[in-house]
Amino acid sequence: MRRYLQVFLVIAAVLAAIPVFGQQVPEIAYDSVPNFLKMPDGLYMGEAAGVAQDSKGNVFVFTRSGETRLFEFDHDGKYMREIAPKLYAFAFAHAVRIDPQDNIWVVDEGSNMIVKFNPQGKVIMTMGRKPESAEGDVPGGFAYRPPVPNAPPPVAQPGSFNRETDVAWDAAGNIFVSDGYGNSRVAKYDKDGRFIKSVGSRGNAPGQFNTPHTIATDKQGNVYVGDRGNNRIQVFDNDLTLRAIYTGVGAPWAICISPGPKQYIYSSDAAGPIYKLDLDGHVLGKFGTAGKEMKQFGWIHELNCTSENELLAGELLNWRVQKLILHPQTQVSSK
Repeated sequence: MRRYLQVFLVIAAVLAAIPVFGQQVPEIAYDSVPNFLKMPDGLYMGEAAGVAQDSKGNVFVFTRSGETRLFEFDHDGKYMREIAPKLYAFAFAHAVRIDPQDNIWVVDEGSNMIVKFNPQGKVIMTMGRKPESAEGDVPGGFAYRPPVPNAPPPVAQPGSFNRETDVAWDAAGNIFVSDGYGNSRVAKYDKDGRFIKSVGSRGNAPGQFNTPHTIATDKQGNVYVGDRGNNRIQVFDNDLTLRAIYTGVGAPWAICISPGPKQYIYSSDAAGPIYKLDLDGHVLGKFGTAGKEMKQFGWIHELNCTSENELLAGELLNWRVQKLILHPQTQVSSK
């Protein structure tokens, strides 16, 4: 009976999240701050795979800049420093997140590692392990191996990752990892990195994934997973029991959840638009289109919700981070 009730609740949530046929989603007015991040002379940013902001407003960018690098800027976008240049775990940047204690977490898809730095930039914990050359790694440190045709999917191991993509936490410090391109699961660890459980396998059924690409948590500890290849957001409770599935917002490459007493989800397809949803999956608005100009997007890879109406968007194709200021009270007509 409990199983049937869970399935019913999931189906009801899916239907509630689908926009009514013919109903237009409101367009949210917004601006992009000109020349937001200021790189020093002779230093250039490549693909902005990850972007995050700490409690002081400092901005961290995890970038594929010839080699994977982690840059820090102050709240005005002035360059401050590079953190851990040539770190062993840096192979192919995927995401950076800041936890409530202002620790810096980087997710490196190429090395199959997650690294936690303290605010001073010192490594204080690692998760996963980078394959060594003697173990069959390809030159350059990139751990990905092309799939073997008709081979069974790899078996996920508790303490290792296979091209993991993102990380989030609950109020107790438990760690949630979207893992990722290879393992098609979400894994939960305690605050010290000890494995608790995981959920998911490759597929399109409820609770399965086709590239879980991005992950976020709300104040209640619910877990929101951008299931990119299945064009949906799957919502789990803190024990990784499936609660709901949200569709109608394209393929979620990047999601973030705003702080504050009333939280909102922002979710982006690669080139936009960025959608605004409430936590029940209702689409409240959208903004942005593909392109190379300001206020346009080229493969948004990570979003940071500074507040309900201020976002940071890291782009791959345009090699930049945009700071977006939303004006939800001034909606523009949708064409």
